[in-house]
Amino acid sequence: MLGFKSWLVAAAVVAGSISAPAVAQNLKVGVVNLAALIEQSPQAEAVNKKLQDEFGPRQRELAALQQRVRTQQETFQRDAQVMSEQERINLERQIRDGEREFQRTQNEFLEDLNLRRNEELGALNREVVQKAQEYARAQNYDLLLTDQTLVFHSTAVDVTDEVLALLKPGGGGGQ
Repeated sequence: MLGFKSWLVAAAVVAGSISAPAVAQNLKVGVVNLAALIEQSPQAEAVNKKLQDEFGPRQRELAALQQRVRTQQETFQRDAQVMSEQERINLERQIRDGEREFQRTQNEFLEDLNLRRNEELGALNREVVQKAQEYARAQNYDLLLTDQTLVFHSTAVDVTDEVLALLKPGGGGGQ
């Protein structure tokens, strides 16, 4: 019985090694760099502009608030010796309140910005994946992988530039 099992295992290994190359020869495989597609796409520039337009005014307000606190600190350092005790206490309180307001406003700003950036990048990521899938179907690929999960790939299977062309205005259904 042991001889039969050994023979069966050997036959399975031989059969697997014979049919695997035949299947692999007919397989069309491609690799795409999603990070590069997201970075280099015109849509990424549009996302950055959209976020800048949306958050630019708040960023300028934040910078003005920071400058106001800085000016108060400079005034305090310069004039503290000649101020009355009450003036000094009032200015110190204004500086502390301004610093707290700045920190709170900055934290809210960064939280809102990160939330919107993640929303926009998520939508962009979905669009990039969709275009990569469209390209793979149009070019009859059997398998399209991302480069992040691979240990090695030849540049011959890298289709990043072709998918990037689809993301650009006027990008067709493939080459």
